[in-house]
Amino acid sequence: MAGVEAKLSTSIMPRQRLLRLTNRQRESLMGYLFLSPWLLGFVIFLAGPMIASLYLSFTQYKVIQAPSWIGFANYQRMFTDELFYHSLRVTVVYTAISVPLGIAAALGVAVLLNQKIIASGLFRTIFYLPSIISGVAVAIVFAWIFNFRFGILNYLLSLVGILGPNWLGSPRWALWAFVLMSLWGIGDNVVIFLTALQGVPQSLYEAAEIDGAGSWQRFWKITLPMISPALLFVFIMGVIGTFQTFTQSYIMTGGGPANATLFYLLYLYKNAFNWFEMGYASALAWVLFLIIMVCTLILLRSSTLWVHYEGSFGRGR
Repeated sequence: MAGVEAKLSTSIMPRQRLLRLTNRQRESLMGYLFLSPWLLGFVIFLAGPMIASLYLSFTQYKVIQAPSWIGFANYQRMFTDELFYHSLRVTVVYTAISVPLGIAAALGVAVLLNQKIIASGLFRTIFYLPSIISGVAVAIVFAWIFNFRFGILNYLLSLVGILGPNWLGSPRWALWAFVLMSLWGIGDNVVIFLTALQGVPQSLYEAAEIDGAGSWQRFWKITLPMISPALLFVFIMGVIGTFQTFTQSYIMTGGGPANATLFYLLYLYKNAFNWFEMGYASALAWVLFLIIMVCTLILLRSSTLWVHYEGSFGRGR
């Protein structure tokens, strides 16, 4: 009987302890319980691989052999790697052209869609739909559009007497083809800008109009400052996205012609899965992480000069 009572008491104790928990402790416990699938996924599929890649970046790892520690040799190799500098230059040029151009196009479309026009909801849907199409499908479609012989773009140019270039086969024009292609996916930014524009108080426009301000002055002095937080967000996400360009060049050109579209991420991929330089590829990945982090910090620090938040209109942050 004593043994049975001891077993019953030990089984009841955890329940009693659970009952003695405060409501706040119970809520915290249930919160961590519901968060546990995400936490496990984060540790297993994100944090774990990141830590492993950091270790591999200091090793020589050929996949079929065990990794051997070589210290900073992979990072030192980048200083003498011409393809590293070339891929970085291609990515930076693409970013410097496509991001401002995409922001300007998205803002222009958002301003037009913000007007009171018939079937505005239909037009908004039309401009947003391309953003949800798979990158591979878009790359295949644009490979046909940019085709030198029977692409629709060169056909349209021929109607006005212009001989279209070999877009994807010429080192001079290949990167420009990717810049034009980047305008296809401005729908996300259009929605963000449209939301920001609808949040601008109409009273500011009315007061400016009474003071004699023209449409351009109202746009420059009121619209842009009021939507500057959205501009900052789109700018940062655009820089991050362009530095991670991969699908288009992998599907359409494979990095060619003459490495004209060898983006940084494609070069990383080739080192990892074509040449099985996993250690060097891991080092390239961490350098990319540092580049993106530095660019993001620079944009955030510079935002104090031109981003205006609610309650601070007309002055810096």
